[in-house]
Amino acid sequence: MCALLATPAQRHREPDPTVRSLSTAEYTAFLCRHGRASFLQYPSWAGVKDLWRAETVGWHHPGGEITGAGLVLYRQFPGTRKYFAYLPEGPVADWSDPRIDHWLRPLMRHLRAAGAFAVRIGPSPAYRRWDAALLKASTGPGRRLADVLATEVDPVGAALADRLRTHGWQRCGGEDDGDAQPRHVFRVPLAGRSLDDLWSGLNQEWRRNVRKAAKAGVETVLGTAADLPEFHRLLRITEERDGFRLGRSLAYYQQQYAALNAEAPGRMRLYLAVHQGEVLAAHTMVSTGRRVWYQTGASADHRREVRPSNALQWRMMRDAHALGADEYDMRGVPSTLDPDERSFGLLRWKLGTGGQVVETLGEWETAMDGYANAALHKAFQAYLARR
Repeated sequence: MCALLATPAQRHREPDPTVRSLSTAEYTAFLCRHGRASFLQYPSWAGVKDLWRAETVGWHHPGGEITGAGLVLYRQFPGTRKYFAYLPEGPVADWSDPRIDHWLRPLMRHLRAAGAFAVRIGPSPAYRRWDAALLKASTGPGRRLADVLATEVDPVGAALADRLRTHGWQRCGGEDDGDAQPRHVFRVPLAGRSLDDLWSGLNQEWRRNVRKAAKAGVETVLGTAADLPEFHRLLRITEERDGFRLGRSLAYYQQQYAALNAEAPGRMRLYLAVHQGEVLAAHTMVSTGRRVWYQTGASADHRREVRPSNALQWRMMRDAHALGADEYDMRGVPSTLDPDERSFGLLRWKLGTGGQVVETLGEWETAMDGYANAALHKAFQAYLARR
């Protein structure tokens, strides 16, 4: 994040920056300079969320420099002219600044003027991290991540959580697995590591499965938009097998693929694992700046012994490394450490890559001042829960 070079005393006397709308060019240029923004904060994400109105905003100081920015998605409350404002995994800001009101105040003023009755944000700092080896040794009946002393606690994240609570913000989804975005994610560090380092970081089972896929003749190839129907078919099979439901249509993934790649060719990739001429697994990957995400994975029920998903992940990890990413984010994992719980299988699979479970700060909400806004916020939450 671009920061002002000023003493603490000078910074304390500074007036609040102003928040105004940014052009797409201004906004994108800021994100490129920052290099660490989530793909959910890029303008292309607004093209995926077609039920939301979008605005890109920036924080401006008297000197004119942009010191923070955010993609705001507005969802209208039915029958009113009021909006729920959402900044997914944003805004892109200096979250280490202890003067949180210094820039949250102007954001709230801007959103209130735009008709918002409530706001949800997704601060980027991590809260806690657990190494894979520690969690493997900590599994057991009824156990959860919160039962295990973290490998690392991020002081910025911990302080920010306290400041948000003090200022009336509430953490979405309670203290468990989160809400719209996953609270717990799995990340494999790439910065400063060679491919040999990544390979040795995989556990023995993963290395064996990658070799098994290669020996069986599994090929990993880049797909195109024409392969999205096959990806979606496999995704429905995966949802049924593993007991979850994303609820995304084929049209949603086609729109996402088109919007992200129109913004930057190759931003969203579709990887296919092909064996004997048949696609057995298909995974999507998104990249921006120095960050890469494994977004969604799907696989067939048959011929799983040739380990197509392991082959795909190893290919995607290597490609993320070649792109110069600092980390490979495998997205959400459950908070359970109980091997008897069905969802634990996903965590176990990702632990084999040797990365870390990261508890993010999650998403936080607050209503605008006033009884009417608080009532609308409560009604909107009930409306979303019924959908």
